[in-house]
Amino acid sequence: MNKWLLRQQLEGFLTEDIGHQDVTSEVCLTGNEQGVGRFIAKESGVFCGELVLTELSALLGVEQELLVKDGQAIEQGQVLARWSGHLRSILTGERVALNLIQRTSGIATLTHQAVRQAAGHVRISDTRKTTPGLRMLEKHAVRIGGGFNHRGRLDDAVMIKDNHITVAGSITAAVERAKRQIGHTTPIEVEVETADEVEEAVAANVDIIMLDNRSPEEVKVLRQRIPAHITVELSGGITLDTLPAYCQTGADYISLGALTHSAPALDISMKIVGGKKDEA
Repeated sequence: MNKWLLRQQLEGFLTEDIGHQDVTSEVCLTGNEQGVGRFIAKESGVFCGELVLTELSALLGVEQELLVKDGQAIEQGQVLARWSGHLRSILTGERVALNLIQRTSGIATLTHQAVRQAAGHVRISDTRKTTPGLRMLEKHAVRIGGGFNHRGRLDDAVMIKDNHITVAGSITAAVERAKRQIGHTTPIEVEVETADEVEEAVAANVDIIMLDNRSPEEVKVLRQRIPAHITVELSGGITLDTLPAYCQTGADYISLGALTHSAPALDISMKIVGGKKDEA
């Protein structure tokens, strides 16, 4: 993960959340109170948020004790990390920290579930169906959960979908145009649905063929038409419930938009110890 970009993003997130001032912390606290904020898991899952907490604590000027690592299984009631120092700073950064690590830990947890269901038969991948501004963090969370990343941005690969084919006139025409203009390090992927489209993509010698919105039975038939040197990806409407059937089709990757657009946040809270009574 690009930690320099992460720092910029975290500064922006804090600026957005604080506005001109954290009114509540400034009027309720003198500013001298010292204490500890404990991050506590309220449900079990897979933790993801190590660098987020580390960079945020540095920006807030508080000390951190990290008790778990990215990818580690966590249990309900487990203390994940402690922030110590000025309670004004800890409380000011609390919500940004929780929003992010709940989101990333939820994605890592859901990805881990999908990877377990795949049982080594196929690689589980994300998509570009990410939250604007959070793509780097969300795709990092997929990797932490054991999944793989699809292209990160539009400049990573040529991915020819149905609308591109419509505009270009055919798969063949679109691929030919792409090959005339891109370098040898940029892969070409084509999205197909029918046997004729599979054959046209194979003849065009693309790098990856995505079989979109096909049933497991249809995938098995179409997979036989694709030579081994072309990577086969499945996408479209695949859920954790239907995933096991797709894992037996001979595909190389299954990309699931749900990993990022539908992952429930993992419930994590912060509890403060200290302040006026200076409790241990």
